[in-house]
Amino acid sequence: MAVNKQRIETVANEGTLAMGSESKDEAVSADVEAKEQRLAELFREMGSVLVAFSGGVDSTYVAYLATRELGSRALNVTGESASLAQDQRTEIAQLVERFGLHHETLKTEELADPRYLSNASNRCYFCKSELYGKLEPRARELGFNFVVDGSTLDDLGDFRPGRTAANEHAVRSPLIEVGMTKSDVRELSRRAGLPTWDKPASPCLSSRIAYGLPVTIERLSTIDRGEAIMRELGFREFRVRHHDDLVRLEISPAEMSKALTVELAGEFARRFRDLGFKYVTLDLHGYRTGAMNEVLRKKTLGPNE
Repeated sequence: MAVNKQRIETVANEGTLAMGSESKDEAVSADVEAKEQRLAELFREMGSVLVAFSGGVDSTYVAYLATRELGSRALNVTGESASLAQDQRTEIAQLVERFGLHHETLKTEELADPRYLSNASNRCYFCKSELYGKLEPRARELGFNFVVDGSTLDDLGDFRPGRTAANEHAVRSPLIEVGMTKSDVRELSRRAGLPTWDKPASPCLSSRIAYGLPVTIERLSTIDRGEAIMRELGFREFRVRHHDDLVRLEISPAEMSKALTVELAGEFARRFRDLGFKYVTLDLHGYRTGAMNEVLRKKTLGPNE
């Protein structure tokens, strides 16, 4: 375990130097430093963990620190299905290689569940139930003490049906337990040299499909190809929202001016119509997390609240 810990610290330092702008010794606030120290202690107390590893900002930091503290007693497992973007698969493989993470993939079958496919507002519950329902016995099989996820304090303030599934399967959220926010995770990830430190949020592809519109392999593939187009056009923070015949492109406010040209409008229209959409729209509110939940809040509050 000591050798593995040394390896990940060495690779992290190399990664930081490769970035060219950050030092491993860059100061963080005393409060954030104390949270990381407590998190390291918590992992050592746990003894062994199986990390639900999606390759996003939070789960990558959890995977990194758990591996640093526990070595081979930290296994990072990625649920693999059609809802996992191809770009995300590539990034996960790169993270595993670069930081020496112990990793395996596990096939999940949420697309065989009609409750998931119906795409109601609690869709995420059935996805996470499928994932945790497979991680739990895998942890027992390998003799790991806990299954953990990358939830932060920020996740407690939004509509997150997946949290119910986590509670039902006794999944622990160490970042919440030590009081870490998304901002804390980004700050510590930057210091550690993790390339995910400033990565936009990256939920599964199904989250781009409007509630009530059934999840299908075809729609997931269309979204995956659409987001590849957006990256090809040079955009970094965005969402391709699938509303059946209509696609709604959300682009971060910082990048919006680039999108508001006649040339790009024509490119969007051509490329997305080639994917099968009849109508191609640009959301002038721009990209924001939880956009699909806005309709839920309106139904709950009423039109004038």
